[in-house]
Amino acid sequence: MARAWSLKARPQGMPKHTDFAMIDLDQSTLGAGEVRIANRWLSVDPYMRGRMNDVKSYVPPFALGEAMQGGAVGEVVESNDDGIKVGDMVLHMAGWRDEAVVSAAQVQKLPPLDVPPQAFLGQLGMPGMTGYFGLLQVAEAKAGDTVFVSAAAGAVGSTVVQVAKAKGMTVIGSAGGAEKCAWVKSLGADAVIDYKSDVPVVKALGEAAPKGIDVYFDNVGGEHLDAALAHANMHARFAVCGMIDVYNSGAATQLKYLARLIGNRVQIRGFIVSDYMNRAEEFYKDMGGMLAAGTLKRQETVHEGLETMPDAFLGLFSGGNTGKMLVKV
Repeated sequence: MARAWSLKARPQGMPKHTDFAMIDLDQSTLGAGEVRIANRWLSVDPYMRGRMNDVKSYVPPFALGEAMQGGAVGEVVESNDDGIKVGDMVLHMAGWRDEAVVSAAQVQKLPPLDVPPQAFLGQLGMPGMTGYFGLLQVAEAKAGDTVFVSAAAGAVGSTVVQVAKAKGMTVIGSAGGAEKCAWVKSLGADAVIDYKSDVPVVKALGEAAPKGIDVYFDNVGGEHLDAALAHANMHARFAVCGMIDVYNSGAATQLKYLARLIGNRVQIRGFIVSDYMNRAEEFYKDMGGMLAAGTLKRQETVHEGLETMPDAFLGLFSGGNTGKMLVKV
């Protein structure tokens, strides 16, 4: 019997294990154009926290008692579609479960790049595309810019660090703890701020970027966003894809330096990676070139077994991952 995780109750603040429940899935016969996939790798991502709230957003909330969704890579074990064959490895959005039955139109064969399949859930998947297009298109970063990246040890942030360095930028990353900071430094960052130290982020950023920053890539919000405003140069560009600081608290971000965006003409732009999905070929070509040149590194934090999905998800909010957080089914 196929199994999936469902949302049993809508979390109040930080989610708890009791907010989740395992359910059995109906193993129905395939319809026309459908495929059955044995999931091998499952993704957990911070944006999923927003889908646990019953509010209107860019993506519908998870329905209570029904199978949750998320990125997954799996092997096709049965197919009723001529374009998808048994044995194909595919990317799709029916995660949080060990087996998925979906329309063939909802799956993507993995691109022909020499990486393990789970890489397409991280650096070469949605998080990597978020970092790539957020940096180069939303923030319009260019060679010579000084770039500040929050959550630089995460799946998105670590990609931003490496792409920025490959494109000739000076990079300052922020991460929590000595081990993560050392890893971000090994990716090529010119300076790394340990936000868990006793030094406030705004002070540490001023020391790391005495001439200010031209670009801020925001995964965190809160103190990091305020520090970026404090040190933003004239016409600085901010790309905002996440604010993990407030996902569970619901508290408003206090921005003491917000008024600086007026005099310095700072541009702050939020975005969603789906805005750029039609440019996936461009992403794979450029990232594939960097991969072949040996300029990309990645790291994964892997939990074993479908049973560990809630643990993996909650770990995102306690600094439990370096690089991409994954569950191996």
